[in-house]
Amino acid sequence: MALDRDHVLRTAAALLTRKSTATMDEVAKAAGISRATLHRHFAGRDALVRALESLGIAECEAALDAARLDDGPARKAIGRLVGAIEPAAGLLAFLYSENQLFEGDKQNEGWTRIDERIAALFRRGQQSGEFRIDLTPAWLTEALYGLLGSGAWAVQEGRVARKDFTHMIVELLLGGALRRD
Repeated sequence: MALDRDHVLRTAAALLTRKSTATMDEVAKAAGISRATLHRHFAGRDALVRALESLGIAECEAALDAARLDDGPARKAIGRLVGAIEPAAGLLAFLYSENQLFEGDKQNEGWTRIDERIAALFRRGQQSGEFRIDLTPAWLTEALYGLLGSGAWAVQEGRVARKDFTHMIVELLLGGALRRD
């Protein structure tokens, strides 16, 4: 029987987003395969995390494409992006916590592509007068990542309803926490 790699990766992603310290044994059990089979395809945790990184980058790039970042007002594009990325937010939150993915010369260039596309959206919003210009596009991009991760964890823990994910992130990112008169 051939290994369904996508099933294993998605199962690992679901497990690791709930329990980031899960062992390879726990991943194998959740995927319904033996530990030996898992190790034949992923030599260890680092190889599995790297494969999950590729999945996360692909999902993020698909969300960027689906959000049509160049269409209409930038604030609307942010809303579409957050909505499109929501299904992968838990995986992305897990990946953001895996420091080895972002250190040294082994960083996947996919992260740079994603950063550049999102920063370009914030820059477009600044140029159109929609977004503040005292915050750099790089900082706004990092803030978005932080909110996506926090939102994913809050939904997972039941502190935020899944249906409120997009609204809460977009409103806090673009509107801030200050009450306006």
